[in-house]
Amino acid sequence: MSALEKAIIHSKNMGIDECEVVVVKKNITTVRITDSEIVEIKQNFDKNYGIRIIHQKKITSIQTTNKENILDSIENGLKTTLKLKPREFWKGLPEKEEFTQLEGTFDKKLKQISGSKATDIAQNMINSSENKKIDTITGSLNIVYENFELSNSNELNFNNESTYISGIINAESEHSTLPVSGIGHACGRTLSKFSPEQIGLDAKNMCIDSINPQKINSEKYSIIFEPYSVGELLAFVVAANFNFKTFKERKSCFSNNFKNKISTEEFNLIDDPHIPEGIGTKSIDDEGIKTEKIKLIENGIFKNSFSNLYDSYKEGERKSSGNAIRMDSPMGRSAEPIPISAPHNLTITQGSSSQEDMIKDTKHGLLVGRLWYTYAVNPIKGDFSCTARSGIRIIENGKIKGPGKSVRIVHNLPTLLKNISDIGNDQRRVMQWASLPSITPSIKVEEISVNSI
Repeated sequence: MSALEKAIIHSKNMGIDECEVVVVKKNITTVRITDSEIVEIKQNFDKNYGIRIIHQKKITSIQTTNKENILDSIENGLKTTLKLKPREFWKGLPEKEEFTQLEGTFDKKLKQISGSKATDIAQNMINSSENKKIDTITGSLNIVYENFELSNSNELNFNNESTYISGIINAESEHSTLPVSGIGHACGRTLSKFSPEQIGLDAKNMCIDSINPQKINSEKYSIIFEPYSVGELLAFVVAANFNFKTFKERKSCFSNNFKNKISTEEFNLIDDPHIPEGIGTKSIDDEGIKTEKIKLIENGIFKNSFSNLYDSYKEGERKSSGNAIRMDSPMGRSAEPIPISAPHNLTITQGSSSQEDMIKDTKHGLLVGRLWYTYAVNPIKGDFSCTARSGIRIIENGKIKGPGKSVRIVHNLPTLLKNISDIGNDQRRVMQWASLPSITPSIKVEEISVNSI
């Protein structure tokens, strides 16, 4: 009998209304790169348990790394409920269902990968980013094997194996009027679809193309945001506005626009939990609800939001959208007893324009490869701030004029969405550090004011 089965039986014997137990076993391989060489290789093996108890509509949680403590933890958790306020809106944990393993989420080669093989992959990242104009290369490679098991007192039991891989390279150069850098990134779920060489090449090209930047005047531009910078906006500005809790509490900048047009008709934003190779791809969410593709913005119309069970029940809904997440770093699931609401793979449907065509159609603009310090200034209005540093190129009359110096962008999300003028065909998987995974092409936005730094 497994530790989870014992825990559920014990909770029933104690008369607890509902009990949910999660166990996550992980093998994390990390290769760190500093000063253009591999400086550390480490492998961590973790096993963690999360327990959620709902008794008389009172909810408490416990987390432990020792399975011998689980039964005692359940007993202590029950005692804790005596001091808690009942959540009268709670309607219950999900019941047993049949689940399947999705394509492109598990790779035996990644599960069994050796430290020497991981080192070879990281070295390929370094080799492809080397150039006489690049002085320093830093970065990391993370490979995760995960076994996730979820059980509850309604006879739900789910066990799933997953693998993840993510690499990032930052190339820096002093061969310039001021220091510049470039970034390369890729992530996925299988080794065969992962290209370490492309990571290094992207970092090298962005860095070299940023050498000797020119001042960018403080005025309005058409801006082409490349996928990595769009991913930054999706993770830190866009996503929260489609959280059901945020929407119902009228803290979303779109709380007054449900079923209304909030962007150009060509723009479609989807949460797609079934796409192969997606970092957030999964058949069930982290509470045991079947995941579904959710159209958040369809042809410019605000269509849906995402939620977990608790937020759905609290706001009067009878079911969640299947977006309960127990997020872990660097990737995958954790044993957090209480999940949050979040998208699985926030996806912008790609358009038909190549980046070359988008540049040709730009009279006075900027091409932005990466963003820094992106955050909401006034979330309810949708105001946000971000900084573009290296990876900026100035566009004049349909041609790249040269690299640009740093600028700060203070803008408004509803305005940005309405001013999207083109969507690229260069869709890529993107994951900002310890943040939400996304899948996005380049997007072009008109009338954005920038300020020179």
